[in-house]
Amino acid sequence: MAVKRVYTFGNGEAEGKADMKNLLGGKGANLAEMNLIGVPVPPGFTITTDVCSEYNDLGRDKVLELLKSEIEESITKIENLTQTNFGDKNNPLLVSVRSGARASMPGMMDTVLNLGLNEDSVAGIAKKSGNERFAWDSYRRFVQMYGDVVLGMKPVSKEEIDPFEKIMEDVKLEKGVDLDTDLDVSDLKELVVLFKEAVKEQTGQGFPESAWEQLWGAILAVFDSWNNDRAILYRRMEGIPDEWGTAVNVQAMVYGNMGDDSATGVAFTRDAGTGENMFNGEYLINAQGEDVVAGIRTPQQITKEGSIRWAKLQDILEEDRVMMYPSLEEAMPEVFEELNAVQKKLEMHYKDMQDLEFTVQDKKLWLLQTRNGKRTGAAMVKIAMDLYREGIIDDKLALMRVEANKLDELLHPVFDMKAIGSANELAKGLPASPGAASGQIIFFADEANKYENTILVRIETSPEDLEGMLIAKGILTARGGMTSHAAVVARGMGKCCVSGAGALKIDYKERTLRIGSDIYREGDWISLNGSSGKVYAGQVKTRMPDLDGDFASIMDFASKYTRMSVRTNADTPKDAKVARGFGAEGIGLCRTEHMFFEGERIKTVREMILSSDEEGRRNALAKLLPYQKSDFEGILEAMQGYGVTIRLLDPPLHEFVPHTEAAQQEMAKEMGISLAEVKTKVSDLSEFNPMLGHRGCRLGNTYPEITEMQARAIVEAAIALKKRGVITKPEIMVPLIGTVEEFKMQSDIINKTAKTVFEETGDTIEYMVGTMIEIPRAALTADKVAEFAEFFSFGTNDLTQMTFGYSRDDANKFLPIYIEKGILKNDPFQVLDQTGVGQLVEMGTKKGRSAKPGLKVGICGEHGGEPSSVGFCNSVGMDYVSCSPYRVPIARVAAAQAHILSED
Repeated sequence: MAVKRVYTFGNGEAEGKADMKNLLGGKGANLAEMNLIGVPVPPGFTITTDVCSEYNDLGRDKVLELLKSEIEESITKIENLTQTNFGDKNNPLLVSVRSGARASMPGMMDTVLNLGLNEDSVAGIAKKSGNERFAWDSYRRFVQMYGDVVLGMKPVSKEEIDPFEKIMEDVKLEKGVDLDTDLDVSDLKELVVLFKEAVKEQTGQGFPESAWEQLWGAILAVFDSWNNDRAILYRRMEGIPDEWGTAVNVQAMVYGNMGDDSATGVAFTRDAGTGENMFNGEYLINAQGEDVVAGIRTPQQITKEGSIRWAKLQDILEEDRVMMYPSLEEAMPEVFEELNAVQKKLEMHYKDMQDLEFTVQDKKLWLLQTRNGKRTGAAMVKIAMDLYREGIIDDKLALMRVEANKLDELLHPVFDMKAIGSANELAKGLPASPGAASGQIIFFADEANKYENTILVRIETSPEDLEGMLIAKGILTARGGMTSHAAVVARGMGKCCVSGAGALKIDYKERTLRIGSDIYREGDWISLNGSSGKVYAGQVKTRMPDLDGDFASIMDFASKYTRMSVRTNADTPKDAKVARGFGAEGIGLCRTEHMFFEGERIKTVREMILSSDEEGRRNALAKLLPYQKSDFEGILEAMQGYGVTIRLLDPPLHEFVPHTEAAQQEMAKEMGISLAEVKTKVSDLSEFNPMLGHRGCRLGNTYPEITEMQARAIVEAAIALKKRGVITKPEIMVPLIGTVEEFKMQSDIINKTAKTVFEETGDTIEYMVGTMIEIPRAALTADKVAEFAEFFSFGTNDLTQMTFGYSRDDANKFLPIYIEKGILKNDPFQVLDQTGVGQLVEMGTKKGRSAKPGLKVGICGEHGGEPSSVGFCNSVGMDYVSCSPYRVPIARVAAAQAHILSED
């Protein structure tokens, strides 16, 4: 059976449907679905994502051969439905060519509109429409877009604006007009000539006149755009696999630029920034789709309520708003009513907030796209809970609608209201993406890491700015509305953004920002409030946000559906209390060495290290004991009733001694010894590979007095709390074992010490002794270790280092290149390598439980807060994951989602 590569849709029929997005991409699948449910959609066809893979594997010529007959048949279907002819000069079919991956990638790939126009057919369109200006406006747009996307007409340098825009600005200046819509037919004809000349001069290619040559060029350019720099970067940001590829959607053109009865717009069924249940969006009369998202013309609001709110933000009087900036609801009430009905229908059908693109041609509404809308973390939570309360989705689906990593946005700082009250307000734009950001001004995306904290300031952003937008703390644009590129991408990133601040005058060549009479230069500090649209001078103080009831409800759903518990990695009572507030059920990793650096303690630690015999070390450790006991009391009390896993001393001793001569001199003076003695000891402690050297259990087994002191401090702290009525569950963890004998020796020391303390105090407490599995040999012999250990905690940071043979401290020199070249899909220190490291984790868990059924197993590496890694831990059957305090909500949701998926 022949492979089907093209799927058609139109006139209420479609060969695809919504659940075919893996094959048709999200856009293609939804275009088909909208046809099937009676939404007005221009006819067209979708070339599958598989063809993109074939194109990358087989090349241009082979793919053209494979597609030729199906594309020709599909074009014929569109011709029959539209009563037009592709390539005909009198009655031409014009089409759009758009990308469409299975996951939404807004603005990252390419689009071509008005394809099929040439010197002959433009006259046919003019005659057929009776609107010569519309015909030539469409032709100049086509030459501009095709020249950019297919022929590679780009700015020569980053200081230059788009070459086509430069030509347009020059023509408008010469004609004395401000807007594109003020150009007449002769101006547009002149632009077409100038555009073609510029293309020929810069690219060396003439502009194609054949409609079929144009179509094949555009289709292949869309496939090529799957591998452009911004698309690759976006996929890495969003975790979208390279092998998915993009579909290509070809549709009959409908025109929003045919005059004052035509328009184009973008709409959201709910507010993508706040989650408010309000239909909202923007439109432009006599325009095409790219005008709205590009931010070149500031668009108008769709609803009257939205327009009133917008005018208030812009300090525009109501009478001026009605006259100059009417909403679609006011300007085209019949069209608005139809659009309002469609948006309600689509949201109910998909049971989620929708992002719509539409065109109005001669008062006739057409839908060009619908997709689940990108949204901020706050909007994500509110929309999920509102849909649940409205009875549209159940609690399980509400939880699954939460993208775990985006919860991090809700924990970002906001501006302190007192500080805002005294701040110097510079300008006001649109609150495009909520949040607070302070940084130093930069004007070019590729310089976003020039300072530690930056604000990217642009006239308007484009998809090429993606990497800089990712790095910058905030984004400020002079042009563009709430659906501009800057706004949409910033919301998807959870990045603070203020758009359409019209008071800004930006000079890229001089690298200056002028606001009134004030001039701000690159490197000057400004602050953005993405929730109000206000811009302030300097740095504004921030505070942690208040979390509302919707967040708590999502956490309740997570508790209801989870199997694994979530603990935290915490070394102080403060961190432990923060984590408890987020719902952590215990501590999975308390690193005792972090306590050694505080205050006067480091001197005592160094005294222990410099001691030449056991007696000297014990004397120094006796001084440390009260500090350690106090530390453990605070940690155990903060987590009362929950398990607290305390890791014994892990790093090599050389980390605690000074390495500069000045610091060594100071240490010698404090210790009452010579500088030479200090230097000798420091030299003795140095190792060629300290991370594989004298550390972890090797320290405790060579210097058992260290383990004795720490075990005593833990047990004494627990007994002291017991006397105060505080329930504790200490779990003492031995680090870095490779053999069962290493663990047994440490376990014997711990149990012997605990027995001694019990005898001294006349009291006892419950405790556990377990180990950290972070050396491959420990995982391979886990059944032997489990005969003596009461719990396992996988330390996947070191386990990853030793499995890959990568030094975590040095891997950044080559890991980015490995990921870029496809050798690795992810940084294995950020996302657990389930194939290799995961195999050791799964083996260790199974072998451990084969020797000790019911063995408690968890993970305490950084992977414990990464959603896909949490999902893997659930599949292995772990009892808990542990992560940093502010990742606890993320891990809780990820753990619950993993369990839901495992049961479905």
